[in-house]
Amino acid sequence: MSEQMNQENGFGSSLALLDALGIGPVWVRRELAVEEVQEQAQQPASVTPIAAAVETVGSPSSVPVQPAREPAPMVEQPAVQASPVAAPKAPAAPAPRSAPVQEEGGPPAWLDEMDFAASLEPVLIPEGEDDEPMPAVDPVIARIKQMDWPQLKEQVADCRRCGLCQGRKKTVFGVGDEKAKWLFIGEGPGRNEDIQGEPFVGPAGKLLDNMLVSMGVKRGDNAYIANIVKCRPTDENGRDRPPSLQEVASCLPYLQRQIELIQPTVLVALGKTAAISLLGLDPTTPVARLRGTVHRYQELPLVVTYHPAYLLRSLQDKSKTWADLCLAMSTYQAQAR
Repeated sequence: MSEQMNQENGFGSSLALLDALGIGPVWVRRELAVEEVQEQAQQPASVTPIAAAVETVGSPSSVPVQPAREPAPMVEQPAVQASPVAAPKAPAAPAPRSAPVQEEGGPPAWLDEMDFAASLEPVLIPEGEDDEPMPAVDPVIARIKQMDWPQLKEQVADCRRCGLCQGRKKTVFGVGDEKAKWLFIGEGPGRNEDIQGEPFVGPAGKLLDNMLVSMGVKRGDNAYIANIVKCRPTDENGRDRPPSLQEVASCLPYLQRQIELIQPTVLVALGKTAAISLLGLDPTTPVARLRGTVHRYQELPLVVTYHPAYLLRSLQDKSKTWADLCLAMSTYQAQAR
């Protein structure tokens, strides 16, 4: 009974139509396939699978379609087609995704299946966390920058910014013409300066006075004399020593304000400590390397020479110092033009 229904309803033609639509049967009974092949061999060669598919659409078992012309004779098409003409097919359904293959040495294949963007929770970064902290401004230094001469002298007299205040007798502020064109800067007070409260007194001071006279100036007249630190640095035995970096940093704002108030034409650094402190150089830099060159301190010309106390011990270098003073005088004349 089943075979008869299949033949009456054009089973072979239905198979051809399904195959043309790309949804052919999953399985066919063997005896039906053999019968269909035998019937196909008896049919004329002019009949094509496409014609059979059109006829099948008009069969009672299909959805009725009104043909534009007289339908062709019904021809049954076998499930296994022997004709080389391929029927048009609908777009193939997407192939099922195969499991990812893990490459040797690479990450596990299952990582490709995970949606990391969806699994990660947003992290809120606090505002300003990446910003570098602003350096703290010393309120004392901020006030020093605004002081006039009387305020600055009072501030130095009461200064406690470093440990040198504990052993001093007097602070050594500076001396000379407050509108001088020449500014001579030494290292720090010695024993005599600590007692009198004035820079460059004693044998070194007398030598400096002679140097000034050779340049056509004198103490208090178009010349100002100061030091890097305002208190006497001493070692554990009470002898003079160079100031430490911390002591220089604590006291240097006073000198910087003095330079701003004076507005000299030329600066002369007397000795290594004065030179490297004003120029911001390595403490091991020798004076001999800095001589013979016009340096700059905040756009002001600066000439480096030996300290008078050093010249008292090394008389052979006095000629070098005179050459440095000549360089300073020529720089002064060039600035005055």
